[in-house]
Amino acid sequence: MGWISVLRSGSIRELLEQGYLQRSLFDRQNMAEIRSPEFPGERLMACYNPLLADQRRRKREELLAATQTKLAAIAAEVARRKRKLLSKDQIGVKLGRAIDRYKMAKHFEWTIEDGSFRWHRREESIRAEAELDGIYVIRTSEPKDRLSAEDAVRGYKSLAQVERVFRCMKGTDLRVRPIYHHTEDHVRAHIFLCLLAYYVEWHLRTAWSPLLFQDEDLPQARQTRDAVAPAQSSAKARAKKNDRQTADGLPVQSFDSLLTHLASRTRNLCRLSSQPSGAGLTQITEPTPLQARAMELLELYPGQGN
Repeated sequence: MGWISVLRSGSIRELLEQGYLQRSLFDRQNMAEIRSPEFPGERLMACYNPLLADQRRRKREELLAATQTKLAAIAAEVARRKRKLLSKDQIGVKLGRAIDRYKMAKHFEWTIEDGSFRWHRREESIRAEAELDGIYVIRTSEPKDRLSAEDAVRGYKSLAQVERVFRCMKGTDLRVRPIYHHTEDHVRAHIFLCLLAYYVEWHLRTAWSPLLFQDEDLPQARQTRDAVAPAQSSAKARAKKNDRQTADGLPVQSFDSLLTHLASRTRNLCRLSSQPSGAGLTQITEPTPLQARAMELLELYPGQGN
């Protein structure tokens, strides 16, 4: 069985330092397949996303600025204490709180003494981290004839769909509460029921995609679009979000709102007031246009006992 994984930042930095990965590879393309003796028998797909690079750069600068503000405040407080100097331990406690908050300790150096605190940024460390901005490396054991480089990247990104399944199960969709089991059979049965419930919802979402805000062209687009570039919504999906209407002129729904609307259709038992104990007549309310379209997409039609 083959596998797809991703390298950690330390391993990517080693590839840069050893010359197996150069930023010049991304001058005209956003993906390049490379080799390294550190990973024998594996294929490495180096990818560069400029939007991710900008995001990481902005986030790092924000965290560095916030950390510097905290360090400057500590230095100012230490300098003000002339009569009763802050001890080395007291300064260390304040420093620990500031550093732990933003996790930027690796980019700063400091000197602590009784009544003295000095610090400065490690510019070389910041530059080294910046070289990795926007770069990630996918690794796989699959040969080229079985899996192309683009499909390897797409395969790793499909992990997001697995994470979405867990959010669906534990979030507002299925609301699967924690249940504690003590036997293997009970655990397997619980997992089976959870997956079965999600399987039903997945089919409902697929069938109802014309009525929902989700992108109907997404499954096909995943197979053909750029494997590295950020995903873009289709024109049909953008039109639904802007107009809030489907191609049939119906209001676009979320999955929850559509279920709520469908739940308003009822089956009524009618009896004559003169014969309250009679057999009565069962009558189903007429579906709204939205309900009728939803049932049509599920191949359920009024008048067929549905």
